[in-house]
Amino acid sequence: MVATYAAALAVLVASLAIGQGALALCGLRGWSWLSSAVGLALVCAICWGAANLPGEGWTAAALVLALAVASVLLLWRRREERGPVRAGLAVALPAAAFASLPFLVEGHFGILGTGFNPDMSQHLLATDRLAVGAGSQLEVQGYPLGPHAVVAALNDALGIGLAQAFNGLTMAVAILAPLAALAAFRGQPLVRRSAVALLVGLPYLVASYYAQGSFKETMQAFFLLAFVLSLREAAGNPQWRDMPLRFVPAALIAVGSVYAYSFPGLLWLGGALVIWLLLERRLALKPLLLGLAIFLIAVLPELGRMIDFQRFETFDPSGPGLGNLFGQLSPFEALGIWPSGDFRVAPGDGAVPTVVYYLGAAFGSVLLLYGLAECWRRRELTIVAGFAAAAGLYLAARAGGTPYTAAKALEVGAPLVVLAILLPITSVSWRAMRHMGAKVAIGAAYWVAAVGCSVLAFANAPVGPTDYSPALTALRPLISADSALVLAPDRLLDEEQGERYLVWELRGGRVCVERESEADAAPPPGVRFVLTTDSATQSPFPGFALRRRAAPYLLWERAGAVRGQSPCPLIAVRQARQGP
Repeated sequence: MVATYAAALAVLVASLAIGQGALALCGLRGWSWLSSAVGLALVCAICWGAANLPGEGWTAAALVLALAVASVLLLWRRREERGPVRAGLAVALPAAAFASLPFLVEGHFGILGTGFNPDMSQHLLATDRLAVGAGSQLEVQGYPLGPHAVVAALNDALGIGLAQAFNGLTMAVAILAPLAALAAFRGQPLVRRSAVALLVGLPYLVASYYAQGSFKETMQAFFLLAFVLSLREAAGNPQWRDMPLRFVPAALIAVGSVYAYSFPGLLWLGGALVIWLLLERRLALKPLLLGLAIFLIAVLPELGRMIDFQRFETFDPSGPGLGNLFGQLSPFEALGIWPSGDFRVAPGDGAVPTVVYYLGAAFGSVLLLYGLAECWRRRELTIVAGFAAAAGLYLAARAGGTPYTAAKALEVGAPLVVLAILLPITSVSWRAMRHMGAKVAIGAAYWVAAVGCSVLAFANAPVGPTDYSPALTALRPLISADSALVLAPDRLLDEEQGERYLVWELRGGRVCVERESEADAAPPPGVRFVLTTDSATQSPFPGFALRRRAAPYLLWERAGAVRGQSPCPLIAVRQARQGP
């Protein structure tokens, strides 16, 4: 627990300090909550840039610390501003409570999402290699490793375990996103502003992807939201309009998107920018070109890796298109009202009747249409452009991609959908609201329903083993040609999604999993290898000798010929990815 919250706090403080320092260098006077996105983007880029320098994680941590300290010194003269602190705490504390729900409900901290999505195993392995200066399959394939580099820096500099560091980073994003959403509701009363920013930053689909440990998708949704809001500030905020570098914050957020999501991230951001430029009639070209130049310089080192990444298996329409899904997601989930703890389940397959889903979808759809019309009438062109880009990419993924990519497109655009619903309803004064009783009641009903669905998604998140070791992955080539039996502790199986974790780690061969406390006197027929925890002092079965120590596991091998046909199931890679 302490390690998870320490990692989250480190990312939060560094992002806010560095982001606000960067905004100050751009010429901004006063606080902006978009510093949360600018700072995280810079932290990802800096850590990945330092990953190949001597010292790896230590060097990255030292650079981030130096920039954070320099930013604090630069901003020290503004310490008399207390308004941002109150507004920030009013959002950050409930966001942290939401992000803590999975661990509170499960009763322990561990690998987030195990049981929903096994992909975290690959990210942990790649980060383990990155932390020691070694290569990995993901790195060779051009996979974006900015977040992994942040985790490696936390691991090296603070001694935080990889699983806890990833949890901390994912939790920090869940807090930073609602903070960035505060920029959309500037000038509104504290309670109202905090409530709507919390929902915009953590709508149902973002909460659902958080629940399965999908940190990249939650980061991309955050960066898209912040990018659109930074364009909005540059176009309409008087404090920004006079800044020659007013588009640099958006450029820096785009840089973070590249280092966290590679070139696909630019499809959303670039699409929103292009549509906005087509809609916007008054535009200063020079500031825009300055921002574009800074973006190109910052992402140039990643260009070759982006080219390599376009061959990644996820982009193959004929590949394993479901991933861990059961089928196509309903686009109505992006509206935020979807009363299911598992976003993959179709309406009616859970405890809630089907009609409730479609009543919520109809309610949200009406509010979205009204919100978009009001945004257009009020010349909120950046929000219209961002929504149009997200909707277009979803339709393209639905028509020409796979259910897996279409689901990601829905999740990334979800905060903008909720923003388009809430902004027109809430951007009126209290005096005006007294004469709009019906509209206020409708908006409050939507907020309550949508927040309840987000809380349900957070509370349903599975939490896996408390620690991660690459030992099982390293043993996989040795045992994949034969059958293996894993004798696992009861706690790992009962409380930590252990069976799914173990079979995923050992995928590619035949694997049986049994409890240590209930192991039979002899292993199943056809089993050549037995894995136990390293607390064992002797062979678990007669005729087995120690083959390899791989802390925290021991691998035992049967001496002589293996007789009988193994009953252990074959754990194929695609079968394991599809989940339950």
